[in-house]
Amino acid sequence: MAVERSQLIQGVKRGDALALDQLLVDCRADVRRYALRHCATSEIDDAVQETLLVVARHVTSLRAAASFASWLFTVVRRECQRLSRKMLAHENIEDEKFEAWFASAPTAELRAELACALESLPAHYLEIVLLRDFEELTISEIVDRLNIPLATAKSRLRRARALVRDYLIGSDENEFTR
Repeated sequence: MAVERSQLIQGVKRGDALALDQLLVDCRADVRRYALRHCATSEIDDAVQETLLVVARHVTSLRAAASFASWLFTVVRRECQRLSRKMLAHENIEDEKFEAWFASAPTAELRAELACALESLPAHYLEIVLLRDFEELTISEIVDRLNIPLATAKSRLRRARALVRDYLIGSDENEFTR
């Protein structure tokens, strides 16, 4: 299937509309299955639709066809998060503004802010972020090293990243809410 998707992506990049249709049909089941795991029940259909729209608009900008699956799942996860925030209305800052702020902030400033955010984490969260994002261990390797269940590792990593993000938003909220 990966080879077929790769060929479809190459076809889409050449402007083949049938390849785009087939690619969207081909990945729809994966998108839905992933959305089932990450979205609230009421948001699944919306997340699938929004994800497929993002794929249709941006698949031509994908550099490597081999990275399509990870990119696809990132899009699904973001759509689920966006829909959750929209539904709960607890997040005032949009991802685009946050990402624009990161893209425009000086590197030295970002490093300092990130270091402060990491220092603010409880030890068990800091440990898992360092193992995953700095030592680039897989979740399975982290589970083995820390001798913790898989679900615990994933939960800690997700929570740690959320805390870092919240710290960064809180530390410079005025910069990217303008």
